This record gives sequence, structure tokens and C-alpha cells, in this order.
Amino acid sequence: MARLALKNKQQNALKKHLRALADGRKSKFSTRVYNRCALCGRRHGFMRFFGICRICFRELASNGDIPGVTKSSW
Repeated sequence: MARLALKNKQQNALKKHLRALADGRKSKFSTRVYNRCALCGRRHGFMRFFGICRICFRELASNGDIPGVTKSSW
């Protein structure tokens, strides 16, 4: 429950920040906007290209839900 609340709070802050940038204003604390996983709300280990954390990425890649990602072996 707490992660969901933090995730929603951060999404609202990000929307507010992007809206301010579109209006030509710079937000006072731009460094406070940080990325969270779209699935679980985790902050650390975030992969920008996919928008999810490393743990969710690994689970989705193992299940084959992310197209173009294959497990490497050598």
C-alpha cells in the first residue's frame, strides 16, 4: 500500500514538473523528481529504456513478454 501511494505521488509530481516545463517555467526543485518502476514502484535499479526496475525486467524477459530481449549464454 505504501509503495502504491509513493508511486502515485511521484507520478503526480512528474506530471506537474512536465506541465511546468511545457509552460516555459522551471520547477524550483527539479532534482526531486525521480523514476519509479511502473509495475512495482521500486526506485533503485530503474531501467529508463523500459520504464521498469531490474527485477520486473528479469521476470518479464524470462517469460518472453518483452519482445527482442533474449537471454545471453556463452
